[in-house]
Amino acid sequence: MNMITAFNPQQQTMSHREIASLTGKEPFHVKRDCDVMFKELELDPKGYIQNWRHPQNGQTYEEYMLPRDLVETLITGYSIKLRHAVLNRWRELEEQAAKSVIALPDFTNPAEAARAWAEQFEAKQLAEKQVAELAPKAEALDTIADTTGMYCLRECAKTIGIKESELIQLLIDKKWIYRDADRKLQPYAQYLLNGVFKNRTSPEITNKNTGERKVYLHMRVTAFGLTRITGLVNKWRKKHEVAA
Repeated sequence: MNMITAFNPQQQTMSHREIASLTGKEPFHVKRDCDVMFKELELDPKGYIQNWRHPQNGQTYEEYMLPRDLVETLITGYSIKLRHAVLNRWRELEEQAAKSVIALPDFTNPAEAARAWAEQFEAKQLAEKQVAELAPKAEALDTIADTTGMYCLRECAKTIGIKESELIQLLIDKKWIYRDADRKLQPYAQYLLNGVFKNRTSPEITNKNTGERKVYLHMRVTAFGLTRITGLVNKWRKKHEVAA
């Protein structure tokens, strides 16, 4: 017999499918018995329903989740052997749930409390040491992630198969990008926010004549943005093919 574990250790409930598995009854028979019990006790069945997904067909079904008093009430009419099987299973699951609860130290005992705090302090120190050791590697990975999968418009144009000047004009016409006061191409905010473009900051540049220090933003296209721009170009091409 395949066991179906649908016991909830927090709320102390058992599903009608679990009861069916333990007693050898069909699940719909146990569900019918539950309906009869709810009617006799004047209980609303909706308060005991939850959904579960079948692991094989992926379909979602309803099941009853019963607390201990209703489980015992339900199986009262069953044979002694079946009642015994259900109650034994309930006790077994309760014991498993109890073992999974983390035992807290006795803080009224100074020695035990001191050991607990010492262990916590040592664990914190170990965690901080591991973070310090991994930080340079994480920083290196962040740098790699920031530079890979990024393209300039020239690379995009070459990949898509369109002239760079045509691509730039198309993006300007569609208001994806614009030229700033320095005539540099910049993305409109919405396409920056949705991840089509990303601005990378240049190192600080000093004007030799004026001594003015300035940082420039260099627009780059993300991998996601390349797909979006390819779609835009394809639509533009189809429109011109129809017009021709």
